[in-house]
Amino acid sequence: MTVFVIFTYLALVLIVGTVSHRFFRGTGEDYFVASRTIGPFVLLMSLFGTNMTAFSILGASGEAYHKGIGVFALMGSSSALIIPTIFFFVGTRLWAIGKRHGYLTQVQYIRERWNSDNLGLLLFVVLVALVVPYLLIGVMGGGDTLAVITDGQIPKWVGGLLVCGVVVVYVCFGGMRGTVWANTLQTLVFMTLGAVTFFAIVGKMGGLSNALARVDQDLLMQANRIRPLELMTYIFIPVSVGMFPHIFMHWLTAKSARTFRYPIIFYPVCVAVVWIPSVLLGVLGSGDITGLEGPQANTILVQLISRYAPGILAGFLAAGVFAAIMSSLDSQTLAIGSMFTHDIVRHYGFHNQMSEKHQVLVGRLFVVGLLAVTYVLSLISNRSIFKLAVWSFTGFASLFPILLAALFWKRSTKYGAFASIVSVVVLWTFFFFRGWQTPGYTIGDTGIMPVTVVFAASALAMVIVSLLTKPPEGNILRKFFAAPS
Repeated sequence: MTVFVIFTYLALVLIVGTVSHRFFRGTGEDYFVASRTIGPFVLLMSLFGTNMTAFSILGASGEAYHKGIGVFALMGSSSALIIPTIFFFVGTRLWAIGKRHGYLTQVQYIRERWNSDNLGLLLFVVLVALVVPYLLIGVMGGGDTLAVITDGQIPKWVGGLLVCGVVVVYVCFGGMRGTVWANTLQTLVFMTLGAVTFFAIVGKMGGLSNALARVDQDLLMQANRIRPLELMTYIFIPVSVGMFPHIFMHWLTAKSARTFRYPIIFYPVCVAVVWIPSVLLGVLGSGDITGLEGPQANTILVQLISRYAPGILAGFLAAGVFAAIMSSLDSQTLAIGSMFTHDIVRHYGFHNQMSEKHQVLVGRLFVVGLLAVTYVLSLISNRSIFKLAVWSFTGFASLFPILLAALFWKRSTKYGAFASIVSVVVLWTFFFFRGWQTPGYTIGDTGIMPVTVVFAASALAMVIVSLLTKPPEGNILRKFFAAPS
């Protein structure tokens, strides 16, 4: 019965995503940004849904299993404040620029902002490389969920393959409109079922006080598991939202600047609804299911569902987990497909030999290929979903100074942007290999997260190299600013 409920839900998502194909206008703009017609509620649901992946559901509960209640302070509370701020100061400006110049990807904007093809190509390669681990946590989460919820009757490789298959179908058929419709449904599902999961499991545990009594009290004291410098420097991680290709693409779908009012106002509420139950269940699970080491804790939430909510309810709750996973995976793959179509195929002249229909087909094929590679990687990866996501976010957050300079600093140059990207690639790679084998790695074991150093180096490289090189030409500034400085 559990499997039946899950498959019924996946079929419903497929129907919603593919029905949107009936409204397809046959243009690239409609396929990739839904002709910029999305309203405030759907924008809120799609932005929140695409940002809440397995990281926020399985990863947060798994990390809380080891580190305790302080995990909410690491990401939840800071995200609730930082992300809406970025929506207001960055998202609305990029929406206006994108609409004025017809942009569909952030690479298009960065390339034309500094009039450099090579800069755009470098950024494309780096963004794709950083998206792969982000995709990977979704595929891994789907495999883990289905394997645990069915007591191993359905192996992990089948769950991962199922998630990839469903996402490919409705993304390829429905494009952005299908994605935002499916995201809206899935966001409502996992927010509602997340609350149901929490109350159902806590009730079966005998109530919150009884469940807490079985927990190691150190997990309820933030200072005992999370160092102050680690907590302070984690605030850089949510900044990554400003450089996510899928978030940029969703910004462009807005009907008007006023459409952003719901995401800005209600995003913190949505964060609380999802993150608080996830973190609490991870903590409570540590007192009930002991002995999970490292990445094994990724499954703590699903194990609790399987133990305390069997049968039909388990199917519904697992469907909520799948909803969180797929609501991110779809937007990420579509964004990468859009970038490949517009920043490689169209930009480098292949559009002269291809119709617009064939260009969309190329984007779809790239999506399929990228998900295939991600799926293969998911079969050999055995890492913490939370930590894998943090490394991905570290790279995106460290690229954010480039976007800030493009929007707000007229004196910034393409050479500064090049230096910034190169510094991110070099330092991120260095810290990744240093920290990959060391659980809880921080700079010099001080608690300072690597993102702090990489972000600072990126910003300094942008500023110093820009000041040492020739200012951009007046016609470039007039295109993006009111008047040249």
